[in-house]
Amino acid sequence: MTDELDDLKAALSSATPKPDAARKADILARAQENFDHIQGTASEPRPTPTRGIFSRIGEGTKIMLNTLSTKAALGLTTATAALALVLILPTDELAELGTRKTTAPSAELLDAAEPEIASGAPEARSVEADVVMPSLFAEEDAAIAPAAPQTMRADRGAIQLSDDAAPLVVGNSVIVIEEDTLIVVEEDTESFANAPENALNVTTESPVSTFSIDVDTASYAVVRSSLNAGQLPPRDAIRIEEMVNYFPYDYAAPENGDAFSQTVTVVPTPWNTGTNLVHIGIQGQMPATEDRPPLNLVFLIDTSGSMQSANKLPLLKQSFRLMLGQLRSEDQISIVTYAGSAGQVLAPTPAGERATILAALDRLEAGGSTAGAAGIELAYQVAEGMTDEGELTRVVLATDGDFNVGISDPDALVDMIAEKRDSGTYLSVLGFGRGNLDDAVMQALAQNGNGTASYIDTLVEARKVLVDQLSGALFPIANDVKIQVEFNPAQVAEWRLIGYETRALEREDFNNDRVDAGEIGAGHSVTAIYEVTPVGSAAIRNTPLRYGENSPETSTSDELGFLKLRYKQPGSDTSTLIETPILPETKAGTDDIRFSVAMAGFGQLLRDGDFLGSWGWAEAIQLANGARGDDPFGYRSEAVSLMRLAEALDQ
Repeated sequence: MTDELDDLKAALSSATPKPDAARKADILARAQENFDHIQGTASEPRPTPTRGIFSRIGEGTKIMLNTLSTKAALGLTTATAALALVLILPTDELAELGTRKTTAPSAELLDAAEPEIASGAPEARSVEADVVMPSLFAEEDAAIAPAAPQTMRADRGAIQLSDDAAPLVVGNSVIVIEEDTLIVVEEDTESFANAPENALNVTTESPVSTFSIDVDTASYAVVRSSLNAGQLPPRDAIRIEEMVNYFPYDYAAPENGDAFSQTVTVVPTPWNTGTNLVHIGIQGQMPATEDRPPLNLVFLIDTSGSMQSANKLPLLKQSFRLMLGQLRSEDQISIVTYAGSAGQVLAPTPAGERATILAALDRLEAGGSTAGAAGIELAYQVAEGMTDEGELTRVVLATDGDFNVGISDPDALVDMIAEKRDSGTYLSVLGFGRGNLDDAVMQALAQNGNGTASYIDTLVEARKVLVDQLSGALFPIANDVKIQVEFNPAQVAEWRLIGYETRALEREDFNNDRVDAGEIGAGHSVTAIYEVTPVGSAAIRNTPLRYGENSPETSTSDELGFLKLRYKQPGSDTSTLIETPILPETKAGTDDIRFSVAMAGFGQLLRDGDFLGSWGWAEAIQLANGARGDDPFGYRSEAVSLMRLAEALDQ
């Protein structure tokens, strides 16, 4: 084989002209110009890129092969054929990569990297390294290789490979040569906002529970995305209240012009026969469609290179197409993008001009780095210019959450969003794609922007969020909604709140109107579930204190507790208080109540909760399946299928 290759090389050398130095210099100049363009450092301000980085690399290679006629071109062609294939693997295949037989990169590739990158097994650290990619040209044509190494940031992350692998890790990618294949694996950099499971409280020591409501649904969609990919979701991705509140429930509507109705029901706990569940259902009013004010929307769209995947920018475009059909002609749309630098690609345009808006969406392509802070600042500037008295204005940020450039001080960004919220411009966040989903940042931005955070993994989910529930997502009926429950120690020995770990408030925050809390949109419902242990129950986990005492007031009441809800009308600085006693009567519960309890159990199973005892997947599936009731959109049937899938994956 070696002799045949030598003969081929000799034949090529004799059959092709000598390298043209002027031609090489011209090629290098154009390559440097293209490189500067890709990096966003061209001298002129760069509009939204027309192609992602891998598309541009592929097109550049094609141009070189079509135009070069020197021996260098033939050498490049031969080397490309030997390389055979470039694979971009999804993050779901990271675990599989760890079991593959891999071979080390070439000596040229390893010698170009710092020893910390090239040697030893992978370990979690970040280093700066000068990386020179190996030349694909013959030795005598080395003059056309880059004159100086490019500096890249290398991060090993926590990816596990076989012991004999010597991967090169650059940015968020892992590069390994396996036989004749160069494998580029994008590193999983996902981050989720969560906290440890709520603890069990002894009522005599801690009788009061206070938290902010939450109508976000992102967690359920992330769970579904993971299960459909054949993996149990990351534990921190599971926020139980978002799984419960994902589904519509038919709670009693408010009466007499009230903003809310409260439905409190006590039901037996399915996973613990010695306790009960206090089920609280809050239903917001749904104003008539003709009563809503004009709406100003600024679509703030991430067009960075990480948004190239089909389930990111392409799905985002399809999703916004669905949303446009729900807007009225007097509503206005503007589009701001960010990728390396921020720019406005659509001036404020009436929603009735669909062709203009859709054309602007269709022109968007992914490429470049992510300047999230600059994009948000520009979006708010555009929003302020669109707003007239009596109108609603909202920035809708659509991103995979990869804020890797542009946010040097996240706290300052959150403060800026809170300031804009107080001026009347709210921020909602739509997440797309997996692998670098920064759920933690998305949650912080939405919570401080008085908006909702949703994750869109399919076009069906886009319809749910942006069509079926658009009014609740965009039209607020109450701000700073807080719930406080005081339990009666004469009736309740212990209690715990299921979910809402990231929404906990201090007791004194409930009466402080300066403390921010959640927003409820038109027609939204909110569900909260407490598990309570009656006094005298065999299920009590804590030994009573020797010197504990009950006041005479609590010992004479049969109430389990007292529910308080506090909220502000939009635009008001003063809150309104609603109070409801929690009575001890135990009921069987409606399909809505039983299904929401099943979802609370589903979330606890996924989080491997400490309070379920022997209650497991079979019981959760049976409870949910028997409580599907009227399921016009199939959401509950889908949830049962996901529970069955989780059961199989858990084993």
